[in-house]
Amino acid sequence: MPTVENASPADDSNPAEATGIASQDWAAASASPQYRAAVVDLLGALAYGELAAFERLAEDAKLAPTLDDKAELAAMASAEFHHFERLRDRLTKIEAEPTAAMEPFAQGVEAFHRQTAPSDWLEGLVKAYVGDSIASDFYREVASHLDTDTRALVLGVLDDTGHGNFAVEKVRAAIEADPRCGGRLALWARRLMGEALSQAQRVVAERDALSTMLVGGVDGMAAGFDLAAVGEMFTRITKAHTKRMAALGLAA
Repeated sequence: MPTVENASPADDSNPAEATGIASQDWAAASASPQYRAAVVDLLGALAYGELAAFERLAEDAKLAPTLDDKAELAAMASAEFHHFERLRDRLTKIEAEPTAAMEPFAQGVEAFHRQTAPSDWLEGLVKAYVGDSIASDFYREVASHLDTDTRALVLGVLDDTGHGNFAVEKVRAAIEADPRCGGRLALWARRLMGEALSQAQRVVAERDALSTMLVGGVDGMAAGFDLAAVGEMFTRITKAHTKRMAALGLAA
């Protein structure tokens, strides 16, 4: 849920000079079994991530100090569930069983959320803003190498709902009221950064079809990443994280 001022590091909504699969629609691109498997993995990972985010935000609403804050988190949770429904429906449309597509990612996502369970309202907001934005940056980078139909769906479910500004406003106000909490939240955000990047790397490493796509090995994928480009991708994600920390009033 990046704010307008801190958008994702890759402007991939209209890749320049797209070639290979990135220039094709789903009907043409899905002729490659390996590419189709990569897309099913990607949509499965995204769908489970959105479902888990819905559950987490609904739970975090219990920590909200006011009714208005509870309502805002409920709206955020509702948006995440709508994203999940779009991904689930797309998986069904391309004749992939949604539960089977999500299951390989359930353990990793749940482990991430267990390791980064917020202890209070402010940590929950930082996690929703920083942690989710890192995941969004990663998937946006991947989206630039997808077929046109799948890319449009992925970018659509990653669109900012406007709730990132809510998190920024609340966190900055809290730091202004009590500057001492800034240091604690900065450490928390750094931990989130490390865990989120590790989770993204595991998603790729553990799924052969996804990793092959990222290093340009799928047939017709002339615009795929090479290994150096993968490193550059994570560098861009790190820089975007630094900008978001500044927006929150925290040191990177």
